[in-house]
Amino acid sequence: MKTSQEATHTARMLRGLVHADPSVRLRAALAAGTTPDPQLIDKLVERCAVEPDFSVREMLTWALIRHPAALTVPGLVAELRSETAQARSQALHTLSKIGDRRAWPAITRALLTDADDEVARSAWRAAVVLVPGGDEPALADVLATQLGRGGRETQLSLSRALIALGEVITPILRAAARDGDPGVRRHAIATERLLDDPDAGFEFAIEEAKRVVALGENDRRR
Repeated sequence: MKTSQEATHTARMLRGLVHADPSVRLRAALAAGTTPDPQLIDKLVERCAVEPDFSVREMLTWALIRHPAALTVPGLVAELRSETAQARSQALHTLSKIGDRRAWPAITRALLTDADDEVARSAWRAAVVLVPGGDEPALADVLATQLGRGGRETQLSLSRALIALGEVITPILRAAARDGDPGVRRHAIATERLLDDPDAGFEFAIEEAKRVVALGENDRRR
């Protein structure tokens, strides 16, 4: 049972997590991680879904990581079914940091192809951390369906996730490099270029891929 002093400290942190001043919320999240308290877990998870400040969200994630995974993972997994995009993306982000593979069954195709780019990107990162050995080819197949999606940041996130799966992605990328959509072809070619030469840089790889695709289209017109 908590002493009155401990109970007062917990109540102060709970108030701090919803304070109007982000610096107060940041300090409260720091305190919650510095002295982990299972009674705070639900509030930390709940706050992740609505916290507007990036630095505070990162501190909330850190605070959750400081608690036992057996206590935090179930609540985070439940958040993956939320209708709020931030709740899904932040839960995925936190699960990727915890790295507990009991969360793997919750990383569904729906999340990996989520219409919200931030949710999808968080799902890609979590998936490559949590995927069990032997499931990499199936994951790569799903991720490849997202080639050509979004802007540069989204495409770079997907390329990094695919590359993290290793050589299993090579035949998948080569098949995608023949796709009817030039955007998919460019992204696949750029990703394979980065797989072969990680130091090439994404901008260089994508510009090179554009030239390759353009040359291929010119050849077909002749």
